[in-house]
Amino acid sequence: MNGLAGAIWPALSRVLLVALALLLPQLAQAQLPAIGDPDASPRWQAVRASLFGLRAIGKADEVITLQAPSRAIDASAVPIVVSARFAQSPARHITRVWLIIDANPSPIAAIFGYTMASGRADIETRVRIDEYSFVRAVAELGDGSLVMAAKHVKASGGCSAAPGKDAEAAQASLGRMAWRVDGEARVGQPVLAQLSISHPNDTGMVMDQVARTYTPAHYVRRIDISYAGQPVLNADIDFAISENPNLRFWFVPQGPGDLTADITDTQQRRFETRLALQPTP
Repeated sequence: MNGLAGAIWPALSRVLLVALALLLPQLAQAQLPAIGDPDASPRWQAVRASLFGLRAIGKADEVITLQAPSRAIDASAVPIVVSARFAQSPARHITRVWLIIDANPSPIAAIFGYTMASGRADIETRVRIDEYSFVRAVAELGDGSLVMAAKHVKASGGCSAAPGKDAEAAQASLGRMAWRVDGEARVGQPVLAQLSISHPNDTGMVMDQVARTYTPAHYVRRIDISYAGQPVLNADIDFAISENPNLRFWFVPQGPGDLTADITDTQQRRFETRLALQPTP
């Protein structure tokens, strides 16, 4: 190559390389599943048919919101916040919320049940996400209608990530729980509370690199929370809930009483903790 062609080719090559560099990310993105349409997921369609059959599921705009990071810092502890847009009342209330992670080996991460004593049908927790996936909150209202909020989260490896504690330390603290109540509790007013549970919540998918065996699945299965003997919140949960489960929720005290948590895990071990409260009138 010589003459004019020889002079032009280096400049043209640079233009082509720049154009290719700009085009490659778009080509790569085209190979990824569409993240703009939550209903396009085949896994979701299967889960939906199994859980809800032919029931209509509306948009959650006026009922709940779902907060989750677009890209997780730690796939084994992804923060999730589901918030109701109204307080619980006989006229309008939420009875259940399903937390679903499409791409997880077990997509139904938790089912939360609410009562009038919940005050607000909110929940904050942390979850494991195994690969890029939609996370969904499906709420059922008192009239039986369903609505859904969804968020696509980029995360991978959360279900097979190594635990934060070694097995011996985890067993030593197994079942210990701690309460936290934010602010001053007042009679008849929603109070924000937090329950922390020491439990490995082993998924059964983590390999011991020395023994080359998998740690058996062992996780919290059921949580029942009550105040003064009245049910506030219950949760059927799976190993998608992170190690050392942590729940933030609301309750409405109607007088003095104990805030109680009753926990059952997959080995049928039961743990209970109580916090005595004297809310101000």
